[in-house]
Amino acid sequence: MSRTSRLRNEVEIYLQKNETANTVEIFDHLNTRFKWGATMNQVGNILAKDNRFEKIGHVRGQFRGSIYTVCIWSLHVKIAIV
Repeated sequence: MSRTSRLRNEVEIYLQKNETANTVEIFDHLNTRFKWGATMNQVGNILAKDNRFEKIGHVRGQFRGSIYTVCIWSLHVKIAIV
């Protein structure tokens, strides 16, 4: 079992409730939700490597006092072929 399975499941729940969120919002949510938190590298790897999450764009804005470009994420839409 992966070391980040709880984090992955929590990101999925968060995106189900909010539909879309940027990387900083997900990072902040995980660090308030869990006592041990997560690093930004962990969050980036979780989002990029898990098939449940899909990058839908990016936004440039002020986060943490500086201007960054961050990705916007949503749950991957599964299309059933009948």
